[in-house]
Amino acid sequence: MSCCCGDDCQCRPLGFLLGLPFALVALLLSIVGVIIWIVGITLSCLCPCCICVTVIVELALALIKAPFSVMKWFTEQIPC
Repeated sequence: MSCCCGDDCQCRPLGFLLGLPFALVALLLSIVGVIIWIVGITLSCLCPCCICVTVIVELALALIKAPFSVMKWFTEQIPC
């Protein structure tokens, strides 16, 4: 049987290769997200009354997950 034999195909090398440059940009954003997350966690520990810091930490977590989201999106767009 081939790698892509049904609707539940997970092997899409073309989508992976096309998504690599965008994933690298998302990786840089992820590094920025880690820095924002560290600063935000520190600020939320120092002043837990600031609710806006929590929103910034949630945004940083979304930036950290960005490379995985980008690669998943690209591989889903390219059919087998």
